Amino acid sequence: MCYSAQIRQEYAAYVREFGADISIGEYQDIYWERQETNSKMKLPRAMDMAFLRDTSNEPDVLKIQSMIRRYDAEQATKLQQEIFAQRTRLVDAERKLQTKITKTATESKRIATDKVDRAMARLADMQRHESKPRDSRIFPGWYAPVMMWENGRRVVKPMRYQCRPAGKPAFFDSRFPGTYNARRDNLGGFWKDLFGYSHGVAIVSAFFENVSQHTMEHRELATGEQEKNVILEFRPEPAHDMLVACLWSKWTEPGQPSLLSFAAITDDPPAEVAAAGHDRCIIPIKPENINAWLNPDPENLSAQYAILDDRHRPYYEHRIAA
Repeated sequence: MCYSAQIRQEYAAYVREFGADISIGEYQDIYWERQETNSKMKLPRAMDMAFLRDTSNEPDVLKIQSMIRRYDAEQATKLQQEIFAQRTRLVDAERKLQTKITKTATESKRIATDKVDRAMARLADMQRHESKPRDSRIFPGWYAPVMMWENGRRVVKPMRYQCRPAGKPAFFDSRFPGTYNARRDNLGGFWKDLFGYSHGVAIVSAFFENVSQHTMEHRELATGEQEKNVILEFRPEPAHDMLVACLWSKWTEPGQPSLLSFAAITDDPPAEVAAAGHDRCIIPIKPENINAWLNPDPENLSAQYAILDDRHRPYYEHRIAA
């Protein structure tokens, strides 16, 4: 399962490279929801930075920039308050340890130190202007641009990386937490209401997977050894952006904000991914198949399977993720 991916967030690139329109209204909706409803929605920093760097002075873009700056200011205040509270806790723990070393005070010191470090790192990330690769990385529940077909055009919309199909209850997310991936061998089953109807493409430069260390090292667990998880980063060689096949849906319910969400289609892995210890892989489609994939004929699913089979097949280098 592709539990995390580095996805291109610069919406202008979709216009420049693919002639796509940007659904700015949907972007405004998610920024408004994040700002005004205390939503826990996760937006990658690269998405924020793309808007903050936009110098077009378009009214819709200016509204989004204002919401981002206001949200950042509020988050910075919360982080500063957290840093103050945890530093106070740290001083208190250190004072107690000078008198007597106890497990409670030692643990309090450790937790306070960790929380201060995390809050300081988040604050620094919010204040810097230069981009870093991690700014574009998403996880299940995070938002990313997805290119789809609408009114005869390629359109880019922000979608949540965990698909909730239309008509399903909101608790579908917790009941089926793995719906950020759609298995190719289940497209005609679990995903039959979307496959052949709602196709998308996400521009991905790398993906990340959880594997067992002993599996990665091609050995059995030693006697008494506990299984250890390792996160691997896979990148195509040579490095390039991949057009990853996705399914998407628009969920609506009276009295609730609408939700655009997607899942990346996965299949059996190539040999080098399997050798690294993982059993699934995303499917990059070829550029010449974009329109046929985005505008499918539900009466001709064999043509869509053919696009997935006629995929781009790069070699994936891997390393332990930082």
